[in-house]
Amino acid sequence: MNASPSEPPSTPLAPNSTPEPVLAPAMPLSPVGRRRPRADRARQVAEVLRRQIASGAFPSGVLPDERVLIADFAVSRNTVREALGVLRDEGVVERRQGVGTVIVRRPYEHTLERLTGLAETLGTHGEVTNQVRVADVVRPPGDVARKLRVPDGGRVVHIERLRLLDGVPLSLDLTYLAADIGEPLLDADLAGRDLFGLIEQSTGQRLGSASVTVHAVGGDPHTCALLDIPAGSALFTVERLTRMPDGRPVDLEFLRIRGDRLAFRAELVRSTPEPPALNGPPAPGPPGPDDTRGRGTGDDR
Repeated sequence: MNASPSEPPSTPLAPNSTPEPVLAPAMPLSPVGRRRPRADRARQVAEVLRRQIASGAFPSGVLPDERVLIADFAVSRNTVREALGVLRDEGVVERRQGVGTVIVRRPYEHTLERLTGLAETLGTHGEVTNQVRVADVVRPPGDVARKLRVPDGGRVVHIERLRLLDGVPLSLDLTYLAADIGEPLLDADLAGRDLFGLIEQSTGQRLGSASVTVHAVGGDPHTCALLDIPAGSALFTVERLTRMPDGRPVDLEFLRIRGDRLAFRAELVRSTPEPPALNGPPAPGPPGPDDTRGRGTGDDR
């Protein structure tokens, strides 16, 4: 592929001819940006469009005309077409004669700001169902026992479910529950309910908090076969340790989620820095006429 060192923007359409505004601002055309290969700029355009699609932009289900994207992102026609090709290869969009580039699959957003189950989060997007693959009392692996504070020789409840949204596989969930929490759930509706709701119903308490770790991996053949995607496809692996209000850990989950069907979202607030100590050194002021700070020493090159 030939790199395109300079990509002047095409003339934008008249305002009345734009079918739907693009939410992202045009990409800056700094001197460095102009020297970037076309593949890099196409990847950048694809990433912005991917995030817009995931967040619900373009409610008509059709992306703006190529000329609109060219003007909005300040890139060439070839770059836009290459970016759309990336999204087509991912199964996110397809080209339809007489219609344009149509969104065929939106990744759904799952917030990390609240402790919610999958059905609670995605219930408005479709029906969440579960295929229960394992539900049994087992001796836990060492790391699981440690995180759930299970004594030597203790047991836990192990539940494995394939989770589907409108009949399409979304995730494979492996769950370990403290025995007194999990055993009452073995006769519950594991195929139709979130575990969080079942735990709260059984215990009569709301769950308290959870620690979450997310990684991205290439899926192994067995997991990808269950999720109905090619081997090596991108997966999110999520480890979530959930506690009761008193801090007791009761639910340890290992989730493998299709990267093309779910996006994680969170609103983060930057903490206020602590004020400097009262007895600390004073902050430097502006240099005076005799101040040599910042001046060369004769050895500067």
